[in-house]
Amino acid sequence: MTEFTSDVDTHADAPAQATDDAAGYYVAGEPLADTKAPGGPIDERWSTRKFEARLVNPANRRKLSVIIVGTGLAGASAAATMGEAGYSVKSFCYQDSPRRAHSIAAQGGINAAKNYKEDGDSVHRLFYDTVKGGDYRSRESNVYRLAEVSTNIIDQCVAQGVPFAREYGGLLDNRSFGGVQVSRTFYARGQTGQQLLIGAYQALERQVAAGTVATYTRHEMLEVIVVDDGAGQKRARGIIARDMVTGEIETHLADVVVLASGGYGNVFYLSTNAMGCNVTASWRAHRKGAYMANPCYTQIHPTCIPVSGSHQSKLTLMSESLRNDGRIWVPKDPKDAEKDPREIPEEDRDYYLERIYPSFGNLVPRDIASRAAKYQCDDGKGVGPMVEGVRRGVYLDFADAIARLGRDAVESKYGNLFDMYARITGEDPYEVPMRIYPAVHYVMGGLWVDYDLQSTIPGLFVTGEANFSDHGANRLGASALMQGLADGYFVLPHTIRDYLADGPFEKVDEAHPAVVEAREAVQARIDHFMSNEGTRSVDSYHRELGNIMWEYCGMERTEDGLKKAIDLIRTLKDDFWRNVKVLGTAESLNQELEKAGRVADFLELGELMCIDALNRRESCGGHFRGESQTEDGEALRHDDQFAYVAAWEFATEDGDGPMKPVLHKEELVYTAIEMKQRSYK
Repeated sequence: MTEFTSDVDTHADAPAQATDDAAGYYVAGEPLADTKAPGGPIDERWSTRKFEARLVNPANRRKLSVIIVGTGLAGASAAATMGEAGYSVKSFCYQDSPRRAHSIAAQGGINAAKNYKEDGDSVHRLFYDTVKGGDYRSRESNVYRLAEVSTNIIDQCVAQGVPFAREYGGLLDNRSFGGVQVSRTFYARGQTGQQLLIGAYQALERQVAAGTVATYTRHEMLEVIVVDDGAGQKRARGIIARDMVTGEIETHLADVVVLASGGYGNVFYLSTNAMGCNVTASWRAHRKGAYMANPCYTQIHPTCIPVSGSHQSKLTLMSESLRNDGRIWVPKDPKDAEKDPREIPEEDRDYYLERIYPSFGNLVPRDIASRAAKYQCDDGKGVGPMVEGVRRGVYLDFADAIARLGRDAVESKYGNLFDMYARITGEDPYEVPMRIYPAVHYVMGGLWVDYDLQSTIPGLFVTGEANFSDHGANRLGASALMQGLADGYFVLPHTIRDYLADGPFEKVDEAHPAVVEAREAVQARIDHFMSNEGTRSVDSYHRELGNIMWEYCGMERTEDGLKKAIDLIRTLKDDFWRNVKVLGTAESLNQELEKAGRVADFLELGELMCIDALNRRESCGGHFRGESQTEDGEALRHDDQFAYVAAWEFATEDGDGPMKPVLHKEELVYTAIEMKQRSYK
């Protein structure tokens, strides 16, 4: 396409390193291909796939059962839509209500290519911005489909009564997010995720009342049941779940299983995720044969309240929407760091994003804004209190916006965010600039899925943040809510029917050997934790793992650091299984037992993340290798060697030493746009 030609050409002409840093840590596997993605013009592929997917008549749908794990935007919307279509649905969440899913915490907005502002937006431009924002490491077919169905999402949510912000005349309002130069983000003040989740929850509860959906709250999935269908094909046929209140281990069987269980950012311990967010559902599936794709792709969000001390167990996100009107700066002179920011004159301030990236300014993508803030603090220009000898903060200043728009206008846009900041920090952001610093927020990696959202285990589908398919190496702001609702409302219901057209499948009961094996594995794991006579708490292991991951697999990764991290994690994992102490009983509410299982999975995931990062000796999006950068410190990709999806197959440890996962590469091919070195200057 010739519509977009503003980027610097191709790959900075720097050859990729021929050495494989991860040699000896993994085994090379067979190449992988997405056989479900149609060919032809990109704007016709989704229509083609929908038409080619086989149908299930309404009478047969009543005979087919679906398990959906997770009730965030992806899970709740999928359960509601599948229930309304007439399937028998079981919906699981570990919270006490589907409304407590972590989607509720999303603040800033949801993207859609409506072009209400008449500023040049289109489906193709949203597609282009998303692929470019992901640093050309996502699938173009999936991303175009996401952009295409985005317009339907807004209409759906308005029909549900979601109270999007409106202009004076009553039309829906839009604002901008990082990585774009148009206004395409629909929002409900600073609580967009909450309002969208309530809409999806209402649709879900309507189906609960209709009898098509049964909800299981306070249930945690601990294993996926994979059954040989007699024809040599292994299929996902159910889950093992623990009732978190009574401790009962339950078996739930179905014709198909959908994971909508969110991301794994809590592997870093300190993140913007709720403390309950975990990787267990995905990791249990990974251990059963579902490939884990691009696990090293982690997003660091630039707009979070800085760490205030070692006592913290999570970090608080301040919406990226604040960068629309807030200006980010640091003192030019490190000696001014202790001054009241209002006393630092304009000429002594460095609005560094506006200086370095004049075209996008404060609205550069999250990965670029995060690294830029880190560099300023590393240079001694950070602000705020000293934490472990370093000031980790930059200013987000609304003085100009208040002067230009008036306090009332700023309050109408961001009032609840300002109130939240004031309650947490004790500072009034209307009077004193906010302090922000990057924190782990989202993961672009996840279980590998094909165009139909099916994993490498037939019958196991994966939606939302739990899959890898749409964001490449970096997610643009306001695209998480878009993907979750797109997958649940408009993609999965069309693609899953092609699989279900072969059903109903042979009945499986609780006496089946695969079911018994899965249940016994869950019980053995619980028994180990409850009988282990260790001395360390689960949280102490989680915090230590998080420190390792942040230090060596955080905003910048190096070969030496990643190899050190792998050794440290392996040592920590061995100690965890020998020395962890879990109090209480397994037959009751026991949060320590819950956390023990989750941390066990995080330890294995953390090791794979470091191996994946070690293998990818290039910088792209949120994955920044110190050995691969331009002269001015920007990310340097190597498309000649790394333009692929890294899909990892689980391998158990054996007598020869630590596990060596198997790497399958899916080549990324672009036909609708040209790969270019990203530039936002």
